[in-house]
Amino acid sequence: MGIVIPEDELQEAFIRASGPGGQNVNKVNTAVQLRFDVRHSPSLPDDVAVRLMRLAGSRMTRDGVLVIEASRFRTQERNRADARLRLAALVAAAEVRPVKRRPTKPTRASGERRLAGKAVRSGVKSGRGRVRSDD
Repeated sequence: MGIVIPEDELQEAFIRASGPGGQNVNKVNTAVQLRFDVRHSPSLPDDVAVRLMRLAGSRMTRDGVLVIEASRFRTQERNRADARLRLAALVAAAEVRPVKRRPTKPTRASGERRLAGKAVRSGVKSGRGRVRSDD
């Protein structure tokens, strides 16, 4: 299907990354915080938006905004590309409709195997009782 999200629906903020990196990490805003309003996006069909909100989990705010933080790389450009790739992967995963489960009936042979196994197990357990000495 291929959903395309227009540039104007994405908001980017550059923040300081945490973790190791020396002076670079203290001076430069290399981490990217990508925000995408899933709930009010006209480019997402409703069913995809619902699945995306479920998939996003804790990355979704109460207002229906998806927040992706990318700080894996040392440059803004690579972190920006990483955030967009992760958003694209989430949207692609949400596009896939789950296959409805068709309930099936167990076969007669499988039912008989199950009952035979239960009978064997019952025999094993009944043999574990107290040992009586018949004097």
